[in-house]
Amino acid sequence: MHGYTHFYHDPKFWVAVSFVLFFLLLGKKLWGAISSALDGRAAGIRRQLEEASRLRAEAEQMLKDAEAERAAAAREAESLLVNARAEAERLATSAAAEAEASAKRRERMALDRIAAAEASAIADVRNAAAEIAGAAARTVLAETLDATADAALVDKSLVDLPKALRAA
Repeated sequence: MHGYTHFYHDPKFWVAVSFVLFFLLLGKKLWGAISSALDGRAAGIRRQLEEASRLRAEAEQMLKDAEAERAAAAREAESLLVNARAEAERLATSAAAEAEASAKRRERMALDRIAAAEASAIADVRNAAAEIAGAAARTVLAETLDATADAALVDKSLVDLPKALRAA
C-alpha cells in the first residue's frame, strides 16, 4: 500500500468520512430541497396536464358545437334551397298563368276588334246598299211614275192602310 500504518492516517479515509458526514448532516436538508423542488416540478407538470386536459375537453366541446352549428347551417341552407325552389316553381306557374291570361285577353281583344270591324263593314255595306237602292228607286220612280200613277198609288195606299194598321 502507500505506507500508512493505520487506515486513519490515509487521506482517502478522511475524505470518505467527511463525505459521509457531509451527506449525513446536510443530506436531509439537501434531500428535502431536492424533494420539494421535484415535488414542485411534479405539481407544475400535473397542473399543466390538468390544464391541457381541460383545454382538450373545451376544444372537443367547441368541435362538437361547431359540428352542430355546421349541421344546423346545412339544414337551414337545405331548407332555404327547398323554399327557393318552391318559390321559383310558384313564380313560374304564376308567370305562365299570367302569360296565358294575357294571351287570352289579347285574343279576345283581337276578336272584339275583328267583330267590330266586321260589324262596321257590314253597316257600311248596308248603308251603301241602301243609298244605291234609294238612288235606283228614285231613278226608277222618276222614269216610271207620272202624276196619274202617283195619285193611283196614293189612293191604293189609303185603302190598304186600315188593313196594315190591324196587322201591326
